[in-house]
Amino acid sequence: MTQPARPSRPSRPACPIWRAWLLASRPKTLPAAVVPVWAGCLLVFELTGRYDLGLAILTLLGAIFIQIATNFFNDVIDAEKGADTAQRIGPPRATSSGLLSRRAMYLGAGFTVFLAMICGLLLFHARGWLIFAIGIPSLYLSYGYTGGPFPLAYRGWGEVFVILFFGLIAVSGSVFVQMGTWPWQGAVLGFQIGLLSAVLIAVNNYRDLEDDRAVDKRTLVVRWGRERVRKLIFAMTLLPAFLILGLQGLSAWFFSALPLAVIFLFLEWRLLRPDGVSSKLLGLSALHLILFVLAQNLCLALT
Repeated sequence: MTQPARPSRPSRPACPIWRAWLLASRPKTLPAAVVPVWAGCLLVFELTGRYDLGLAILTLLGAIFIQIATNFFNDVIDAEKGADTAQRIGPPRATSSGLLSRRAMYLGAGFTVFLAMICGLLLFHARGWLIFAIGIPSLYLSYGYTGGPFPLAYRGWGEVFVILFFGLIAVSGSVFVQMGTWPWQGAVLGFQIGLLSAVLIAVNNYRDLEDDRAVDKRTLVVRWGRERVRKLIFAMTLLPAFLILGLQGLSAWFFSALPLAVIFLFLEWRLLRPDGVSSKLLGLSALHLILFVLAQNLCLALT
């Protein structure tokens, strides 16, 4: 008597393991970790004429590891909650598509958190206990952004989280690591960087509206609708350029950042459609964040 054939497991898409981890790290989001440290160090150089390269590298590595850990946790937790499916518009997610197992993704997230903690401990020796006051909430929220009892991404607080932690805290914290003080310019610059980083989250959620609504992931665009979030994205793109007036007045930075903002505002107007968004806009939003700080760099070089 022949045995009934066992149902075969679904095969995983062919993909090198390094490419799967690269996909899970979401490289297009990494400028949100790099730019705050870069901008903060530029501000320190402008204020003091110097900066510590070793401390800058440690701060940068810590920020990158926290960003990657956040992306790993987001990948696996969204898969567990059914937020990422094969029908999603954006690039495939590593866990939901079977490229990496849930266990592997949690281990990867834990490892990057561990690496961020190493950077934090080294910075603690330079600046004391306030590093823990910055680092511990940041480490927890790499998980708490999508997991835990109050997942921010599922309650419509994603953009606020990014403005606070990838803007105000990241930039002001980078300045503090260098100077040991909290100048007001760091808070203004942090708000500017936070707004442009929040555009990345808003565009991503704008794209994923239908998938998120289906699993009760109540992002800001699910709560407000696309038209109101479209206007918010326009405002977050334009406002950082005008905040330069509070930092430096009518400087070279303002006259280079404002045309950039207008160009990207036009691109958003073209690519943010009522029925969705072009996949190009996420990368373009990351590019705007980078170019904004390059303009800051240019201003510093000309003064």
